[in-house]
Amino acid sequence: MAIEHEQLSETHIVGADTQQWIVRAEDCPVLAQRHISHLGVGDAAVPYRIVRTRLSGAYIHGSLSGEGRMLLDGRWCIMRRNMMSFAPAHALHAFHAVPEKRWQYCWLRYLPSAPRSVVGTIAPIMQDFDPEPMKYAILGLYSEVFHGKGDAASCVMWVDTIERYIARFADPWRRDPRIVAVFESVMPTLERQWTIEEMAEIAHVSTEHLRRISRKVFGRSPMQQLTQLRMQHASHLLATSDLPVEEIAGRVGYQSPFAFSKTFKRMNGVSPSHFRLHTRE
Repeated sequence: MAIEHEQLSETHIVGADTQQWIVRAEDCPVLAQRHISHLGVGDAAVPYRIVRTRLSGAYIHGSLSGEGRMLLDGRWCIMRRNMMSFAPAHALHAFHAVPEKRWQYCWLRYLPSAPRSVVGTIAPIMQDFDPEPMKYAILGLYSEVFHGKGDAASCVMWVDTIERYIARFADPWRRDPRIVAVFESVMPTLERQWTIEEMAEIAHVSTEHLRRISRKVFGRSPMQQLTQLRMQHASHLLATSDLPVEEIAGRVGYQSPFAFSKTFKRMNGVSPSHFRLHTRE
């Protein structure tokens, strides 16, 4: 699978049989004010295919019905009804329609300046979550912008609804003060050799209970979440700096550049040097 990832190149194919209802920042000033590049609803069929080797802003995707394929978090997954995903900035991200099936979906892409695009805010997410309310809010905004009067107050209402719904999906961990305490300590100090015992002490729970809490809110153990955050920060440094890979490894907690490169490739599908090359093209 890693070899397949390395063969990917930046791609944007929509196709004549795909319909999309899109609102962009240039169509709606409220989106620009909220640091949102564009959002929309789609109904796709082959040859619809998107590959982003250098995703500049965070990306939310919801699968409404049908079936598609998505590459996120270093692996390909089937996207069916009631699945949502969050791809952080600088992630390798791809999705496409499959033969003989249509795929209905909605999405929102943030600008690089958006708080959700800032490194360290969140790791990739893919889980069950109903995107239907988000779809209707996007279509409400679309109708106001292109078929209504473009009333600013109405646009604010629709965008507020969309962002609050996204927060319900992307920020469940912020509702648990124990997890908040742990990762507010971890995220600024990724270079530290953290142990689960130290994290549990911050949360004032046992290590096993912390594992249960983490799996509930992230779908990962605390140490797996730590690794995700380290790889996300490494991706940011590879994309935005000229620091040597060895120094980046140290900044995200790896004493061995080889171990760092091996983990990065396992989780992103490509080596750090290959990732950097694509982001600079």
